[in-house]
Amino acid sequence: MCVGVVAFAELLLGFGSLAASDPVRKSGYAVGTESCGSGDLAFPKVQIDMKAGFCAGLVASEEDHLKFPRSIIQVPGHDLFVVADMGGWGHTDGRLLLLDPHAASGQRFKELLTGVEYPFGLVIGPDRKLYASTAETIFRFDPLADNPRGTVETIIRHMPGRRITLPDGTRLDESAHPLKQFVFDRNGRLFVNVGAHSDDCITPAPITKPCAAAEGASAMAAIWLFTPPSGGIFSALKPNDPDPAHTIYARGLRNSMALALHPNFPDAGYAFLQGENGRDLPDIFKPNEEINAIEQGRHYGWPYCFDLSTPSPEFRLVLQSGVYKSLCTANALYKQPFSLLPPHGAPLAMLYYHGAKFPELERKLLVGLHGYRPTGSRVVIYEVDDHGFPKPAPAPVRYHVSCAADPTHNFQTDAGDVAAAPFEELIAGWHRVNGARPQGAPVGMTVAEDGAIWLVEDKNQTIIRIDRAAGDPPPPLPCDTRSQALIDQLAAFVARDAQNKIRLTTLRKNLVEKHCVGCHSDFGLKAGQSDADKDATVLRFMLSQDGWIYPGDPQSGKLRTRLRGIGAEKLMPPGGENLPKTEPGYAALLATADLLVAKMVPGTRMRVKFGLPQRKFFSKANQECGEIPVAKVVVVTQRNAVDKPGFSRFFRPADPYLNGECSDDDGYFIRQEFLVPVQ
Repeated sequence: MCVGVVAFAELLLGFGSLAASDPVRKSGYAVGTESCGSGDLAFPKVQIDMKAGFCAGLVASEEDHLKFPRSIIQVPGHDLFVVADMGGWGHTDGRLLLLDPHAASGQRFKELLTGVEYPFGLVIGPDRKLYASTAETIFRFDPLADNPRGTVETIIRHMPGRRITLPDGTRLDESAHPLKQFVFDRNGRLFVNVGAHSDDCITPAPITKPCAAAEGASAMAAIWLFTPPSGGIFSALKPNDPDPAHTIYARGLRNSMALALHPNFPDAGYAFLQGENGRDLPDIFKPNEEINAIEQGRHYGWPYCFDLSTPSPEFRLVLQSGVYKSLCTANALYKQPFSLLPPHGAPLAMLYYHGAKFPELERKLLVGLHGYRPTGSRVVIYEVDDHGFPKPAPAPVRYHVSCAADPTHNFQTDAGDVAAAPFEELIAGWHRVNGARPQGAPVGMTVAEDGAIWLVEDKNQTIIRIDRAAGDPPPPLPCDTRSQALIDQLAAFVARDAQNKIRLTTLRKNLVEKHCVGCHSDFGLKAGQSDADKDATVLRFMLSQDGWIYPGDPQSGKLRTRLRGIGAEKLMPPGGENLPKTEPGYAALLATADLLVAKMVPGTRMRVKFGLPQRKFFSKANQECGEIPVAKVVVVTQRNAVDKPGFSRFFRPADPYLNGECSDDDGYFIRQEFLVPVQ
């Protein structure tokens, strides 16, 4: 379970020459004395597997009270940055923050605007002013003013946001893709992402009509174009002013969070690129994400086509006649993806690099992949031609898959291997490694005036600055996933416990099969399986996911936090906020999930007693393994540990409490006096 303990410990302890002191952990990153950058722009170096010549420094973390940061931009002419902190999904407490990276740690942020609903886009406009978006508006403001709120000028409003009414009258309290990314071209025209209302627009079969929400003059799943007045700058809207007119520039784009314009666009032949977040399918390698070359008036496939030309089977009847007849294969309206991106990669940022710090990146295209699947959590680099388009290569073209038995995979569709634009990786290894780093979650990305690259991570609540590094890069950190042997052991525990077998069946039937099929690879379920096989498949799938289940400690796992909508990440399943009210027994189902996790391991549940803020625990050989906060519950398997007097042995704790320096085989031990019965 834990990796090459000796080598990994040497990596950790050699990291910054920490000698006897432990590395400090911020937002899950182990940071020591080694830094990335220089002068007062030198920040603690984090252990991310990077291209040679690059390093990453941790500018800010959860300790700086970041909640769910999503984007970042530099204030022109100043060594200051504006950060959009969304607060979390389902929140209305988003903030725009001013970051001074030269200030002392803990004093780098100032609140500019608060109570902002879903802030996301941050762009410097043609007038060199700073523009930002909410779920429904785009506005500009002066982040350096004494009263920034007093400088807010709204230029676009009443776009489809979180709460929408579909053409058939259905009201949605939470549209699936309400965030507004946007870009200006050099003529001042404004292009805005209006994301799809759902994952796939699938309604009860048979589907005989096009997706209504994606049709008409205010289509969703589209890029809207707003044209400024003759001076090239949008006017500030007064309360009674009409909303600016828009046209639908391109359709069939599920969620355009990554947009990049070549500096010469809209001159003929220059690139307007979009990174498409494709529909969710259970196959880990299907569908591919996309880079689209945007042209006015074209349709890019959603929800009727995916990959290059694969028709969505649910819309078979729609594709047999009318305007969308043979859309995916023989219709001039449809424009295929320019290139495929790794499946489930979730491109959320895209830009052309321009800066003096990294001449080897000049004019290249950078794309950030946010996806939690092993194809995501990385930043990639594309060579482009003189017009800004990536350079495709004939099949086979391969991409990396983190921590997989086969570490690379060909770009493929149902037709087999396909051509694609190859890329290299600026950040390659960003999978979670206990004691060293969390799984990467890059969202916003910008290039500062000095050429440094800045990233924000939402789930990890960080801001990272990429600078030049000397010498060879450190060796990549190994993967640290739950071993098959441990999954087998946990599955056997459940199989031997009659009550937990019932709980598992209940969850599989009433939660997974009822609400979760179609997401998360269908939890591995296949047609023709027996009920017992289905139960085992669902359990093993959940145990193999990063951070979903920590046996004995339901409060620490994502299974609980995501099902209950706790924290910043999206509630699952989609629409789950209404299920306790509309589905009898759903609240009890959530309690069943907690009990399954709490009772998964045989032993006695005990609580870490109050006292010191954290309690250290050790291996059998007395190696320090980590610290557990007070009041956390552990499953004690030996109250009086064999061969370790005065200690209790307990089952492997949640990963955030491990420092990566122990193995499961050695066991985990804590002093007996630190444990009290659970009341």
